[in-house]
Amino acid sequence: MQTKFQSRPVIGVTLDSEEAGGYADFPWYALRQNYMNSLAELGAVPLALPHHAELADEYLSLCDGIVVTGGAFDVPPELFNEQQTSSQVRLKPARTEFEKAIVKGAMRRNMPLLGICGGQQLLAVLTGGTLHQHIPDALPDALEHSTTVDTENAGGKKRARHPVEIVEGSLLSRCVDRDHYEVNSSHHQAVKSVGPGCTVNAYAPDGVIEGIECEEYDFCLGVQWHPEYQQHAQDTQLLNAFVAASLRYQLSMRTAGKAMTEAMNDVIARPGNEQA
Repeated sequence: MQTKFQSRPVIGVTLDSEEAGGYADFPWYALRQNYMNSLAELGAVPLALPHHAELADEYLSLCDGIVVTGGAFDVPPELFNEQQTSSQVRLKPARTEFEKAIVKGAMRRNMPLLGICGGQQLLAVLTGGTLHQHIPDALPDALEHSTTVDTENAGGKKRARHPVEIVEGSLLSRCVDRDHYEVNSSHHQAVKSVGPGCTVNAYAPDGVIEGIECEEYDFCLGVQWHPEYQQHAQDTQLLNAFVAASLRYQLSMRTAGKAMTEAMNDVIARPGNEQA
């Protein structure tokens, strides 16, 4: 029987979570629709991923790419060997544990990975980098990178905006057609340093790191802004490059699966291995 394969890449998208109250009397998941809509519009099949770290491998077996989303919470300072120094740090341990498992699993598979905002920060930390716990404390002369402490639920406030400079020769520079453009900005933390094998691909004018990527992977990239809003052509170009990389991954897995099936059939067909 011939196996049926997906023709559109499946993109796993991590959810945010909140405690009981507001929407429901029990803990609940949440995510802005534009994360999903932007991927679907570009030919992907977005798949929401609940926070079950023990199921990470099963989730990854269903996916051709992973988006680690942002949210109004932070990477625990202990993950980059620091004590918490800012009262603005907000933690969501269950979400972090799940996203750690998903990021590490995707990287082991060389599965395309896009970290957005907090997703970029987690990618930086898991590859040996560090973070500024609160930009105004660490960089008092920095631009305004966030209009509100609760960056994901901005209550209708206009997001901060600023230009970014794209590093020439980076993967990001090959995804977009401009070396500088304006991006939305909604973060109170930022990458302070990157680890081995990880490089910076974008900076704000004040020197704040706005994008990173891991060189030994087909597509392993993070940006501090939110391209899912598709406010500029370059946002769409970045997402489109990610979806294309996910399709390449799907096709490579299809080829590998076909080769494995043919090899197994060859073994079975050898004299002495035939089934009665």
